[in-house]
Amino acid sequence: MNPLGTVPYFIDGSQRLSESTGICHYLVERYQHDALRIAPDHVEYGDYLNWLYMSDATLTFPQTLVLRYSLFESKDRLNPQVAEDYAKWFIARLKRLDQHLVGREYLCDNRFTIADIAVGFAIYLGRVNNLHGDYSSAISDYLDRVCERAAFKRAGKIGEELSPFIHPELWTMRK
Repeated sequence: MNPLGTVPYFIDGSQRLSESTGICHYLVERYQHDALRIAPDHVEYGDYLNWLYMSDATLTFPQTLVLRYSLFESKDRLNPQVAEDYAKWFIARLKRLDQHLVGREYLCDNRFTIADIAVGFAIYLGRVNNLHGDYSSAISDYLDRVCERAAFKRAGKIGEELSPFIHPELWTMRK
C-alpha cells in the first residue's frame, strides 16, 4: 500500500515508486527498453528529460487542483475560482508544447517515447477535464495520434468499469 494513499504506486522487487514519470523512467532504464527511451548521449536527451518532468510538474499538477477544487473537496470547500485559475494556468503552459510540435509527429527523435506517454497523459487529462477547447490544432492532432495507438486503447479498457470519468456516478469522494 502506498503510504501517501495516492495512485499510482508501483512495486518492483524492493523498489517502491509513486511518481508517474519516475515509474516510466525507471522501467525504461531498469529494463533497457530502448524503443521508448532516449540515450544520454543523444542530441535530444535534454529535451526528452525536460518533457518527461514537465508533464507532471507543469502540465498535470495544475489539473489536479482543478479536480480538487471543482469536484473532490467537500461542498463547503469547493472553490470554483481556484479551479478556473488553474485551468487557465494549465492552458497557458501549453505554449511551448504547441511550438515544439510544429513539423513533428512526436516529441523527441521523430519517434514515440515515454516522453509522449507522460505528456500525452497530461493533455489527455485536459481533455477529460474538458479543458481541450483551447488546445491548438497541433496539440489536438498530437493527442489524437497518441490516443489512436493500440497500446493506449488497450490501457483504456483496463478498469473501464470503475472509471469515474466514464461513470461520473462513481465519484464518492464528495462529502
